Amino acid sequence: MVQGRRITPQDIARIRELIACNPNWSRWRLSKILSAEWNWRNANGQLKDMAARSLLVKLNKRGLIALPPRRQVPSNRMAAARMPRQEWDTTPVTGSLRELGPLLVQEISRCTTERRQFAAALTEFHYLGYRGTVGENLQYAIKIKNGRLLACLLFGSAAWKCKSRDEYIGWNPEQRTRNLHLLTNNTRYLILPWVQVPHLSSWILGQVLRRLSGDWENKYGHPIALVETFVERDRFAGTSYRASNWIHIGSTAGRSRQDRQHTLRVPVKDIYLYWFHPSFREGLAA
Repeated sequence: MVQGRRITPQDIARIRELIACNPNWSRWRLSKILSAEWNWRNANGQLKDMAARSLLVKLNKRGLIALPPRRQVPSNRMAAARMPRQEWDTTPVTGSLRELGPLLVQEISRCTTERRQFAAALTEFHYLGYRGTVGENLQYAIKIKNGRLLACLLFGSAAWKCKSRDEYIGWNPEQRTRNLHLLTNNTRYLILPWVQVPHLSSWILGQVLRRLSGDWENKYGHPIALVETFVERDRFAGTSYRASNWIHIGSTAGRSRQDRQHTLRVPVKDIYLYWFHPSFREGLAA
């Protein structure tokens, strides 16, 4: 299984044939042709050429194929953009939710200007930073009515494997491969540091969760059944997630997935899940 797809010896032979017969093709073109031949598409009918490209790179690393040299050196898109430094209004935002007045919750992943501000905020103020997104994702900005940014949330690809989550769902590897696209991971949540409003964090989570699955289906053609997030235990208590009806199902082992010798320690993270329907397990374990 590679990139969520079962690869046969015949598939490997076909990829080798395409490379040998078309030595001038770029990796980009090869992935386009391959995804079209396989009719590998997302729920909206778009070719999954990015997934095909990642699959090819993994096969190349395993020595199963020999890809042509890269024509462009990969770069950090955010660094390459060299966007002007964002000027922030750091006047404290305090008081109660009621005193803030109506708040705007906007999904901004298709709006270039809004995305730049979103990226700048995460890059400067989130402890994990921000390096852009790959794959299906939604980005939410929460603002005061006058347009001032208060918070950012990013939802992206779910973890490929997570022992506590997978046991909780009760699916096997084949079911996980088939249905993982119905999960998303809340990979970033930032309330700007000068915003100090009681209950704002849980209110934001509640508002976003009410529309998340519908927004995902509008953009990608399929709903979301389950949301996960990983909260670094030494930094955060997970209070806002608990208040928004997420459930704590366990914690990570404190090891990196790159640590094959089991010697590298990384921060332990608590695992929280939120599901949209009580019968979600039936769909995910189908």
